[in-house]
Amino acid sequence: MLQRFLSRDLPRSRWLAGLLVVLVLALALTPFIFPGVKALNVAAKILVFIVLVASFDLLLGYTGIVSFAHTMFFGIGAYGIAVATTRLGPTWEALALGLTGALGVSFVLALLVGLFSLRVRAIFFAMITLAVASAFLTLASQLHEITGGEDGLSFKVPEILTPSYEFSDQPFLGVSLDGRLLCYYLLFVTAVVLFVALLRIVNSPFGRVLQAIRENEFRAEAIGYRVVVYRTTSAILSALFACMAGAMLALWLRYNGPDTSLSFEIMMDVLLIVVIGGMGTMYGAVIGATLFLVAQSYLQDLLRLGSDATAAWPWLSALLSPDRWLLWLGVLFVLSVYYFPSGVVGRLRARSALH
Repeated sequence: MLQRFLSRDLPRSRWLAGLLVVLVLALALTPFIFPGVKALNVAAKILVFIVLVASFDLLLGYTGIVSFAHTMFFGIGAYGIAVATTRLGPTWEALALGLTGALGVSFVLALLVGLFSLRVRAIFFAMITLAVASAFLTLASQLHEITGGEDGLSFKVPEILTPSYEFSDQPFLGVSLDGRLLCYYLLFVTAVVLFVALLRIVNSPFGRVLQAIRENEFRAEAIGYRVVVYRTTSAILSALFACMAGAMLALWLRYNGPDTSLSFEIMMDVLLIVVIGGMGTMYGAVIGATLFLVAQSYLQDLLRLGSDATAAWPWLSALLSPDRWLLWLGVLFVLSVYYFPSGVVGRLRARSALH
């Protein structure tokens, strides 16, 4: 049953399987075992990035396409929700219309970029997607009447998804049963469904062809596969899943702006997470997103504790200053690449194969 659910792509490592189970259970029970607004926000962001990174892995890890326009589709999904609810009000119909419109725009743009760009060499395609993403970011910043410009858009969601909506006066296990909790579990279920769908795509005959194209596109073309068609389809599917991730983020934050979903820093974060988790694995999106976002969110707190504990040694205390958290995040990334060159998933699978 589990094998069919995972499309016959089992973790193939006891350590990996155990780690995945722990992470999924931790995300499912976050509201109850990690109290506080910050922990819930971090968990929600992890769910969003699991979908975003997995969709990018479909493009990079399974098809071998390097695209810097992935956050453009992420932003389109977020803006679709924001613009629709701003114009039509906090209704489920507005959310559905905004998501449908965003998916339609993403489909068309991904098709155009794919048809016009995927025929060129990899480095030129990467540059074209970077130019397109930069142009879209500029456009979103300037269309103030539609997107809110640099200030972005704050909007309302259906009342049942807001913290003020309470299902019960009595807390359950110390947690308020309100709309915010419902919104979190809506994101959780959506992330699980989308991740399993991506897992089934990469393990289908279509996914096998994508991997053949990644290994040698000339050989794949020679045996009868139309490489441009498969690569364009992969780009479209990846864009649609990224669009869904953007919609999830907007629904949770109830705000969207250029820096929230379209910035180049998000694209760099996605690349780092793919490398940390392991390219071409899908499971790497779960592990990489969790490790990266937890480190990004709590590293400053840990450094603050370390700085206070080493106050007797001023040079060490200064080195552990919370202001230097980006330095230490970079060190952790370098160490992860050094000790896990094929990502955490690749390393665990290789270790299991040796035994």
